[in-house]
Amino acid sequence: MPTRHAVAPFTALLAAASSLPAAERTFDDDVAFLRRHAEVVVLGDGAGAARVAIVPAWQGRVMTSTVGGPSAPSHGWTNDELVASGTLRPHINAFGGEDRLWLGPEGGQFSIFFKKGDPFDLEHWQTPPLVDTEPWPVAEKGPRHVAFRHTGRLLNHSGTALDVQIDRIVRLLDAGAAAPRLGGKVPSGVRWVAFESENRLTNAGQSAWTKKDGLLSLWILGMFKPSPATTVVVPYRDGPERELGPVVNDAYFGRVPADRLVARNGLLFFSGDGRYRSKIGLSPRRARPVLGSYDATRGLLTVVTFDRPEGAVDYVNSMWEIQKEPFAGDVVNSYNDGPPAPGAKPLGPFYELETSSPAAALSPGDSLTHVHRTFHFQGGEAELDALARRLLGTSLAQVKAALPGERR
Repeated sequence: MPTRHAVAPFTALLAAASSLPAAERTFDDDVAFLRRHAEVVVLGDGAGAARVAIVPAWQGRVMTSTVGGPSAPSHGWTNDELVASGTLRPHINAFGGEDRLWLGPEGGQFSIFFKKGDPFDLEHWQTPPLVDTEPWPVAEKGPRHVAFRHTGRLLNHSGTALDVQIDRIVRLLDAGAAAPRLGGKVPSGVRWVAFESENRLTNAGQSAWTKKDGLLSLWILGMFKPSPATTVVVPYRDGPERELGPVVNDAYFGRVPADRLVARNGLLFFSGDGRYRSKIGLSPRRARPVLGSYDATRGLLTVVTFDRPEGAVDYVNSMWEIQKEPFAGDVVNSYNDGPPAPGAKPLGPFYELETSSPAAALSPGDSLTHVHRTFHFQGGEAELDALARRLLGTSLAQVKAALPGERR
């Protein structure tokens, strides 16, 4: 974790972070920058191979990854200004990272981001230190995995104390482990990297967690570099609203404009340009265990998959309000960053791909596990198109044409 006092003037630290824009930096550039401020664990077999970088001080989050090779690009978004400052901020410390663990719910009467009696607004919103500022010690480490264990106590908006133990393993996946999740091999000529986080939440207290007092969920968020040509793709279960409910929840920060969100034939297309603050989510009746994005400027296809228990219907609701249905929340989400108000500074910018576990109704000592996987593919458009059709159910041409604007 960075110290609260920078060892050099902030401007000098920020200049040392990189002489290149974040979008153009290599994996090695990012790792070198991060190592000036925190311990970094790199999984992988060398500069020519796929690798991932994890920072234990920032809750064991995967900061970035690469497919490998000369001048290999870095795929995760890093908050250079915050990291270089060496100073912790109120509300949230958005260091970045392709896979970070949060716990839900964010809003509602069982929120762990708002104190009892506080209103649901930005001034009172506070990310719990457990998943924001507390370092997580390394429990075990190998060439292709690293494990963490951390414990703590959370107090929700209703005043319920929840004692937790979190066990987290990050693994770099090889071809044998990735193929079953991809429905086959990666086409020749495509360079790729795949990693997963296995996250286990245990009730470490003396009382059962119940719906009456509030439940928690495991919540994985991946922060990625935006571009005007990035489109998020979220497959959904098609069908009438009277049976399955609304296709998408886009009310988190106000309705998403029609030129930024399109639902068509079982596919949602959502802008990941980092220019307009907005968020979408899918319910258990609509969500499928996959989502992704395509950045046409970088020729980068990203796919996220996750393990979802069959029949699970209770998911915590993170809307910032007292809720009629606190366990009618979303399974998958995508967030696009942007100014929170006209003229205000955005958090990033970045965009996010997110997945959640069901609500954890756990007796003392019982656990719930959530596995989240991230895949990046780079190569010829024909080969990436074949992967997009197989994994997301759409062609790249359809993705690029789905939303208006600079997406070629």
